[in-house]
Amino acid sequence: MNEALSLQAVDLHRYYQVGRGPFKQPATLKAVAGASFTLAPGKTLAVVGESGCGKSTLARLITMIEPPTNGQLAIDGQDVTGATPDQLRALRPKVQMVFQDPYGSLNPRKQVGAILEEPLEINTPLKADERRQAARDVMAKVGLRPEYYGRYPHMFSGGQRQRIAIARALMLRPKVVVADEPVSALDVSIRAQVLNLLMDLQAEFNLAYLFISHDLGVVRHIADEVMVMYLGRTVEHGAKETIFAGPRHPYTKALLASTPAVDPAQRRQRAAIKGELPSPFDPPPGCAFHRRCPFATPLCASTVPELRALDGRLVACHHAESIG
Repeated sequence: MNEALSLQAVDLHRYYQVGRGPFKQPATLKAVAGASFTLAPGKTLAVVGESGCGKSTLARLITMIEPPTNGQLAIDGQDVTGATPDQLRALRPKVQMVFQDPYGSLNPRKQVGAILEEPLEINTPLKADERRQAARDVMAKVGLRPEYYGRYPHMFSGGQRQRIAIARALMLRPKVVVADEPVSALDVSIRAQVLNLLMDLQAEFNLAYLFISHDLGVVRHIADEVMVMYLGRTVEHGAKETIFAGPRHPYTKALLASTPAVDPAQRRQRAAIKGELPSPFDPPPGCAFHRRCPFATPLCASTVPELRALDGRLVACHHAESIG
């Protein structure tokens, strides 16, 4: 594999066996059912979709919290799926995560300095004074004042806590950062500050981002590429400009149409997605979206559409040529 790549995923699947009671067979939940993508240094891939589409499960696979059921995952050319525990221990520092909730992801009993030094204490041979200096250096990078070092998380605002979380993710100098809804719990007034911070850090450290979000306004601001997921599958994947300018999957089209816009000239005709997301335990036959799709035909109900190249992107829709 090309060593210039930060991370490459090929046909990742993640299934769970879920019990349904003492007299029923366990059900198979296909949380991720075939995701392929590359994370390149200095670039951001945004993963979007409704709750339950597999975004957070994908994040757990990329951060090696869980192994994939099938498929391949490689970081800097090393296959993660066949790695030994020692190899995984060496790879995990290269992929770090920023969680959605800055209130729940920080230990309330530890001071900021101890929170930031903990990854170094576990993963490196650095001495206490070296860890302390490294923590202070990263605090400066994310805009935290030196006197914050000895304070506790409850003494900070949501935006400041998320800066602490971002600093913690950077302590081991990762190549890939997985950001799972990193600004959705923040006030609108400080979201842009945190997003700009993430972009500045990406430029400085040449980071690759996997950015998970349901907010397409945020995605438009930060992403280079967009991957749209529905019920565990990728339904459209391409450059941000290509996806936003002319979506070719009806689900992507509906997501974009539901995004608020201040400028009347940029507002799209409202096209609310009808119905509810089907149960992942019992997905519809054929295209999983066909029961909610205004373009569905009998073909959609019987045959699963393959992800194929069209008009500068990948799209999984039988009728993509007529949508846009």
